[in-house]
Amino acid sequence: MTQGRLLVVEDDHDIATMLKIYFTGQGYDVEVAPRGEQALKMCQQQPPKLIVLDIMLPDMDGYALCKMLRTSVRTKHIPIIFLTQKDERSDRIAGLELGADDYITKPFDIEELRLRIANAIRATERMGLTDPRSGLPSGRLIEDQLREMLRRDKWAYLDMRINDFDPFRDKYGFVAGDEVLRFTAMLISEVLDEHGSPDDFVGHAGNDNFVLITKPEKAEKIKETLIRRFNEEVKSHYSFIDREQGGIKIEDGKGEERLVRLMTLSVGVVTSERTFSDIREVTEAAAEARRKAQQADTARKKQ
Repeated sequence: MTQGRLLVVEDDHDIATMLKIYFTGQGYDVEVAPRGEQALKMCQQQPPKLIVLDIMLPDMDGYALCKMLRTSVRTKHIPIIFLTQKDERSDRIAGLELGADDYITKPFDIEELRLRIANAIRATERMGLTDPRSGLPSGRLIEDQLREMLRRDKWAYLDMRINDFDPFRDKYGFVAGDEVLRFTAMLISEVLDEHGSPDDFVGHAGNDNFVLITKPEKAEKIKETLIRRFNEEVKSHYSFIDREQGGIKIEDGKGEERLVRLMTLSVGVVTSERTFSDIREVTEAAAEARRKAQQADTARKKQ
């Protein structure tokens, strides 16, 4: 089981290759970006669990990239560790003031870097800032973003749930279940890249539940695309037999089998066209809209 995805932003090929080989051996999925613009795009598409960031890059310095990441709604929660040859006190302070979580100078001890990476990821997860399976913001970060959302004039909030996720995980195991959650997180990011805005927020509210904040005029297209793509692409996580029969056969407790359909995505949308007094009203209204959408979909399939 992977320990998560790391992004190494380093233009020195030898160092980048060494880090990729070492941390892949430690169970991480490692991607390398030699330039700041490339790293920014990769983080927007699929936020990593942690970023190892060199200060000296060919197109921008690491300080500028760190500032961009910290001011973006979709990336500001990601832990950042600076890895650099600059060892002056003023350089370290500048990096930490921009929101970096740690600072290591070259040459460095690879074991020390491993421990600092593991500690930074654990600290983020302990504080309930990110979900360890998807790497997306959770808990308090979602609540903070909802409160900020209510202060805007225009917004749309989407409540998304994976239907029949628990039976899938019961049959295929928690590793397969975690893969579906990561797939869902990646899919949402891909759809936002195509139809959303850079300031859209994505969160993992827990287990099979994801949330999204976007602009009202973009909400419907995002919703339609997410449902269509999820319902089709999630099929690849099932065996050939289950795909062919349209679901999973499970015992109903009476010695008989029943068919649990393939996973689908239900989405409820509420916008600033309605008046809400607090975030609880928003989440309850979106959950109710999502339940109604699921019931309507189930009724259509029975006809």
